[in-house]
Amino acid sequence: MLKSVTRTAVVLSMLSLVRLAQAGDIFGENPELEQLWNEGTFTEGVAVAKDGRVYFSDISRGDAPGRVLRFDPATGKTDVFCGNSGQSNGLMFDKSGRLLAACGANGGKRALCTIGETRAPNPIVSDVDGKHFNSPNDLVIHPDGFVFFSDPRYVGDEPIEFDLMWVFRFNPATGKAVRAAAEVTKPNGVIISPDGKTLYVAETNNGSPQFGERAKEPKMALHAYTIGEGGELENHRQLVEFDPAGGIDGMTMDTQGRIYAAFRNPERFGIKVINSEGKELDFLPTPDLPTNCCFGRNQDSGTLYLTIGTGLYRIKTDSTGFHTVK
Repeated sequence: MLKSVTRTAVVLSMLSLVRLAQAGDIFGENPELEQLWNEGTFTEGVAVAKDGRVYFSDISRGDAPGRVLRFDPATGKTDVFCGNSGQSNGLMFDKSGRLLAACGANGGKRALCTIGETRAPNPIVSDVDGKHFNSPNDLVIHPDGFVFFSDPRYVGDEPIEFDLMWVFRFNPATGKAVRAAAEVTKPNGVIISPDGKTLYVAETNNGSPQFGERAKEPKMALHAYTIGEGGELENHRQLVEFDPAGGIDGMTMDTQGRIYAAFRNPERFGIKVINSEGKELDFLPTPDLPTNCCFGRNQDSGTLYLTIGTGLYRIKTDSTGFHTVK
């Protein structure tokens, strides 16, 4: 999540269709983006449960605590799943069906949390070596069960206790997190390849807050790591660097290993489809700055759900979405 100057909202009716400029092979010749809900503040972190229902964060401003919404494709209705999410951002379901949430700063939990039957965020790890996280942003669960999550800081006045912004790895068996990587100066979206061997990390460094020698200049890029034994990250490489005006926020993956990235350059924003070498394959313009995306499940596996501005959208694709947790 990278907050920016509020753009003029595109006013659309519920379940309306937006005919977009021509995209490429993945989205078809005349892609239509369907608006499902548009009553939020700043939507993020879309995730799909095994039953196909779609969950997403609505990050608040001011003193409000944020919330998690739930959209049911079978009924077309959206309801409030969690009315106090601890400023949840990235969401994902684990093998047991628990909803994991990266809960940020600005009055939030600053922790990796679960949101279960009580519909309240329950922190499962909030620090490493006694230092509280900056603002957990996004997460991805490896097929082996450990969790990678990014920890930048974009908003919030809480003290910053780490000298770098890390990608952390959480081990559910021990209940502890460890530092996994620091080459990415300000990590944001994280995803794992279908073979479980590569972690992709978006670098969305807006140059602020100004702490440390590595956070003085804006930098937008996409990085990759090889995932070694036990989740150790090896062989870091930068795949592509973007214009510093804007880069990638959240990401998802299809079964062919193609990356679908929420791209937030004010001059060209939308969903950028990228291969494993960093080459752009397709681009879908969106009506406002996108934050995240995730494929549906089951008969809906070719549908891409997107959080854009204050709403939730979807679009049909010719692809099949990939989920690291089946």
